[in-house]
Amino acid sequence: WPTLTADLLALVILCFGASVEQMSYRPQSCTLECIRQGDPECEYCRITANEVQLSTSIPYTSIFGSCVPWPCHSFLGQDTPEVCLHYVDAPRNIQIEFENNQDPTFDAITVSWNPSQYGIAFLRGFQVTLQALGGSQILCQLFLLRNNLTLTHAHAQRVYYSDPFTRLSLDARYVVTIMALPVPEQWHQFYQKKEFFTRTCREKNGLEECKKDWYPRYVEVHQENQDIFVTFNLAPENFKIRHYFSSCFGGGLRNYTNIEPDFGRNKTHHTYRLQNLRAGTNYTCEIAANVVDAVRKSFVVVVQHNYEDPLTSHFTERSLLVVLLSVGILLAATATVIFTVLYKKRLKNAVKTKMRPDIIEQYYDKKLDEGQCVLLESNTCPPRLLICYSRNDGSAHVKVVLQLAAFLQKHMATQVHLDLWESLSIMEDGILSWHCRRLNECDFVMVICSRGLLQNRKNQYENEDQNTDENTTLTTIAMIGQEMCRAKALGQDLSKYMAAIFEYSEESDIPAVLGLASRYTLTEDLPLLFSHLHGVPLQKPGVYLQVENISESGYFKLPAGAALQQAIQEAKVQLLDE
Repeated sequence: WPTLTADLLALVILCFGASVEQMSYRPQSCTLECIRQGDPECEYCRITANEVQLSTSIPYTSIFGSCVPWPCHSFLGQDTPEVCLHYVDAPRNIQIEFENNQDPTFDAITVSWNPSQYGIAFLRGFQVTLQALGGSQILCQLFLLRNNLTLTHAHAQRVYYSDPFTRLSLDARYVVTIMALPVPEQWHQFYQKKEFFTRTCREKNGLEECKKDWYPRYVEVHQENQDIFVTFNLAPENFKIRHYFSSCFGGGLRNYTNIEPDFGRNKTHHTYRLQNLRAGTNYTCEIAANVVDAVRKSFVVVVQHNYEDPLTSHFTERSLLVVLLSVGILLAATATVIFTVLYKKRLKNAVKTKMRPDIIEQYYDKKLDEGQCVLLESNTCPPRLLICYSRNDGSAHVKVVLQLAAFLQKHMATQVHLDLWESLSIMEDGILSWHCRRLNECDFVMVICSRGLLQNRKNQYENEDQNTDENTTLTTIAMIGQEMCRAKALGQDLSKYMAAIFEYSEESDIPAVLGLASRYTLTEDLPLLFSHLHGVPLQKPGVYLQVENISESGYFKLPAGAALQQAIQEAKVQLLDE
């Protein structure tokens, strides 16, 4: 019995001691003087910016923005310098607790952790840093323990808390870092970090309070003759959503519809008409509220043909089949004759084009025998080309880029990707994500260099309010330069990347980061550009490649070429007069 009693007493003491050491500690408001003196009332204290400013020996500016710096000697080392000569291992068991706040547009959290048992005897405090990934928001909190507090391994079960971090963006990614103090000069285990996401608006406030998380639950599609009508449920009145949009993709085309419901007729549902849809085509459609980052509801639209009388339809289809068969045979015979004549004519005729020797040597095909001519097959998949440019030279320069893209796509067998043509995709993906995706997908990338492009590079650090499109252009060019350097280092092909200027620009307008890219002057080098895009040699002794209307002296004979020439002249007048 005495032994059992002693064991029970020891167990009770152990459990009681463990529960004591697992106590939670939340920050107190106290002064630095109270911490230095070791007052029991100042066991775990927050240090604010005001406390830092009280001491003139402590610099307040920091590369961490609003974070309070941690010069150990200035805080605690004046009376006991040996305090700052030790280190403590990183905290553990970081936990994120979401706080209930009244602001529906922001989130709030509190961070908790346990101190490490390694070096805990020298522990003097913690610094908690919260940073938004992909953003510039950085928040810091500094907490100190009283000067004469001595901790043991048993105190490693304590749970310390930060002050609440408020006004955090919803559905955003953050990383919290907790450093044990003092921080050594050379050590890599004094901090611990954890990534987390703040709650979405729907998780925090409920679906009824979140505009961007709402989407139509009820969508019904019906057809009347050739007209397609869509009925959907409207958002609650308290959302104050007055505009919606619908996007349909099918048959290689995208259809965009702006929707403005008449709330005077119906406040719960609205019916709108989809226009310009082709019969017999399946469309994948989306509908959403016209607010930023709104969730979209997907649905399918199948446009049916009009129904006719079965007997009449039978005779009509039979007659149509006979006519189509006859016409098809006639067209096939005519096409064969035309193709034979044109093929013989191309073999006999050759058009000489002035070209730079360095580019000719680069794309010279030594396997071609004299007298042969290279022809592009009609079923060859056209190369995909991404065009990047700067809008800083004004609307005239943008018009030239637009006309060039139209000419390349229509007369040079190239599939061009231009931001001006894909605004809906940019709205869906974001302009930077769109450029990154196109950089990976396209076979070639051409940067139109101009004076405004260099001005953007010089001013990108001076003007914080610079246009988003220009920042994206500079970022894209930087990525292109990085990819070229990587390919060069690995001995890979660099022909994917090109830099081009118009006659109103100079070669000095090409950024140094594009120094490894092939260079062209337009419209003088249109044949060379065609050779580059299609990998076809322009000439060898006695043999020349003939491409109709793609030369400096012939491109403007086409309507698209004439529009390009006029745009270049207008841009030259505008830019050279500035």
